[in-house]
Amino acid sequence: MTESARSAYSQGLRTWINGTLFTDPSEALVPAADHGLVAGDGVFEVLKVTELGAFAITRHLARLARSAERMGLPGPDLAEVRRGIDEVLADLSAWGEAPHGRLRITYTDGVGPLASYRTTDRPLVVVSAEPAPVPEPAGRIVTLPWTRNVNGAMTGIKTTSYGENVRGLMYAKERDAGEGIFVNTEGYLCEGTGTNIFCVFGDEIVTPPISTGALDGVTRALVLEWFGGIERNLSLSEAKQADEVFLTSTTRDVQAVSAWDNLTWTAPGPVATRLRTEFQQRAGADPDP
Repeated sequence: MTESARSAYSQGLRTWINGTLFTDPSEALVPAADHGLVAGDGVFEVLKVTELGAFAITRHLARLARSAERMGLPGPDLAEVRRGIDEVLADLSAWGEAPHGRLRITYTDGVGPLASYRTTDRPLVVVSAEPAPVPEPAGRIVTLPWTRNVNGAMTGIKTTSYGENVRGLMYAKERDAGEGIFVNTEGYLCEGTGTNIFCVFGDEIVTPPISTGALDGVTRALVLEWFGGIERNLSLSEAKQADEVFLTSTTRDVQAVSAWDNLTWTAPGPVATRLRTEFQQRAGADPDP
């Protein structure tokens, strides 16, 4: 990371760790033996931040609690996490006139052994926020050469064991794409490294069901609730025959796909354009739907 990039990254960065707020990134430290670092033994959430604050807090905290339960971690104190969010976002002036960014909640097992087993019941909670650019309305995706495990212990959990997604996104970036798409071990379309995927066939909006191993995305759920759509299995070849393809995620909202491997679309198309516009309008009217 260049010095200019590092400076831009740290501008406005505030971090809350187990009740203490840090405004200097160099002081926001966690123990080297934290089990989230040692073994990826933790869960996390990322929330979009605008001038209205963090979006869909209630839904994200509910998923954080579900993920912790599935990991066998003690339930997080959600009221305390909310306090951390409030303190981190208390001053967005450093982000400019139209703030936009991301807030991350990381919840780990805390300090533990340099091994896989746990010995503690003192979790670590970290809440951080940083400014980030507004994503483009359309982008390129590629199919990843690795599959998503339908029956893995971590399937569907937003865990800090995120190396598979990091590697997948690196693969996409190396091919001038903004996202990589996983097919699952049963041969069906699954999800992106940090997104859910939707395909439009005429008037029908289709997304892979959670049973494919896809994460139950907050934005995905809102799109289905607000605009309709169906969940069903899609083969890769069928998905690529769609009239439009778009991604959803916390930070992207609705983002059209302009190219997928060697296929191209005129993007954003009419459905993605409408959904992106209406999603942002509804999110602006109700920041915690």
